[in-house]
Amino acid sequence: MRTRALIAVLLALAVTTLTGCAQSVDPIERLGKKAAQRVRPLSHGPGSPGGPGRPARPGRSGQEPLPPVVDRVPTHDKVVFLTYDDGAERDPRFIDLVRELRLPVSVFLTDSVVGPGYGHFARLRSVGATLENHTLDHAALRGLPYAGQRAEICGQQDKLHARFGVRPRLFRPPYGTYDTTTLRAAADCGITAVVLWRAALGPAGLTYPHGAPGLRPGDIVALDPDESTGPSLRERTTALLRVLRERGLTVGKLEDYL
Repeated sequence: MRTRALIAVLLALAVTTLTGCAQSVDPIERLGKKAAQRVRPLSHGPGSPGGPGRPARPGRSGQEPLPPVVDRVPTHDKVVFLTYDDGAERDPRFIDLVRELRLPVSVFLTDSVVGPGYGHFARLRSVGATLENHTLDHAALRGLPYAGQRAEICGQQDKLHARFGVRPRLFRPPYGTYDTTTLRAAADCGITAVVLWRAALGPAGLTYPHGAPGLRPGDIVALDPDESTGPSLRERTTALLRVLRERGLTVGKLEDYL
């Protein structure tokens, strides 16, 4: 109850702030339209995947190089990246939000979680969301043999290709756990980057499992799945967008930067 109350306070404060503004256009609408404008990614610099500060792992002879693991993207653009996991939440009003704001979100899907709900994600993809790989069965991959990890990753690549005609380039390991075998298997399945997160929005608000608190340009944000009766996915996303606006940030398309 306490965590739901915190979310409710955040939403109430956001609404109060907007109500006091004598503007004819909702600030979140303007934020979404700004996000829809393509921001040209900067070239890789120090600390970027493949750059001097965070080099891609060397590949094996005659094989694909191992993909970099990222929780943020080095950039001077005032953008963060919104990501969603699993596919358990199917809020139709979230599709409306993505369409209305042309919001560039990335959704990492697990086949066993989505189940018969792929139609929802086809609609979400049709309004601009990008669908990425989160394994077949949401197994914790670290420590599993290569064959098992490859089956989880490549199997979901095949599922998404069969349904949508695409093979994702980005992969998020369940629970954020992985090992070198995960990277080998991901590379062999056509993955070019393994995506973690620097900030997460859960029932208690924003948390920062890696690094100092506070959103910074280039941060990857994970919106945790919530199967409770608390705020909907649309409401949680809208509250986060208002936080971004207050901090002078907007939403970038992750796939344009990786």
